Amino acid sequence: MNRFLNKIFVVTGAAQGVGRRVAERAASEGATVLLVDRSEHVSSVADAIRSIGGDATHFRADLETWDGAEQTMAEALKRYGRIDVLVNNVGGTIWAKPYVYYEPDQIEAEIRRSLFPTLWCCRAAAPSMIERKSGVIVNVSSCATRATKRVPYGAAKGGVNAITTCLALEVAEQGVRVVAIAPGGISAPERMIPRNNSKRTEQEEIWLQEIYKEAAEMSMMKRLGTLDEQAGAILFLASDDASYITGVTLPVAGGHPY
Repeated sequence: MNRFLNKIFVVTGAAQGVGRRVAERAASEGATVLLVDRSEHVSSVADAIRSIGGDATHFRADLETWDGAEQTMAEALKRYGRIDVLVNNVGGTIWAKPYVYYEPDQIEAEIRRSLFPTLWCCRAAAPSMIERKSGVIVNVSSCATRATKRVPYGAAKGGVNAITTCLALEVAEQGVRVVAIAPGGISAPERMIPRNNSKRTEQEEIWLQEIYKEAAEMSMMKRLGTLDEQAGAILFLASDDASYITGVTLPVAGGHPY
């Protein structure tokens, strides 16, 4: 398949997990991909894609900041002259516990991690897409907007849903689509870079396992999803097959209520 031949992709959070899989699969379908992450591991992912014939480069940036997002999109435009598809994948639960146990600084950290990268990157990428009257933004939200032990994360992803709808309304007539997926629980290799560097207590480990169990039980299919199931949905929405779809968030969660 060559759905993305001659298309320029920017994929954030591309050092591992869903972001990495999206970058790999987009490149395999002809895309030129700029992989973005603040981790040094992103360079080895780009190397691996090139080693099998894909067209990939990397850029390191902290997308929790406006400067990081602005520099990323400026780099993409400098290298390629345009951005056809932006996949906003940065985010993820840092802590998993009942809301009453969150400290104020932890609540702020969850919002910075899972809302601001999408907010900043949309702002940084949209002007060039509007100018060209062409482009697709795919945001990664979460079904954790209806879940327990992740209130700040759920609030951040609810914000991502709002960004998706509101921005789509503003830019649709300029030829730009804005869409999102809402993953459920995902079965994936252990993270190379933990989101929470502190060692979990015994109770925190119990709470973490409870959210995985909840995610599987709330799925009609009674299982977690795979990286490819998430990447497949993202790439469909990014493709011309979805050219008449905008302003929606697609649950990719085995029937998990959304």
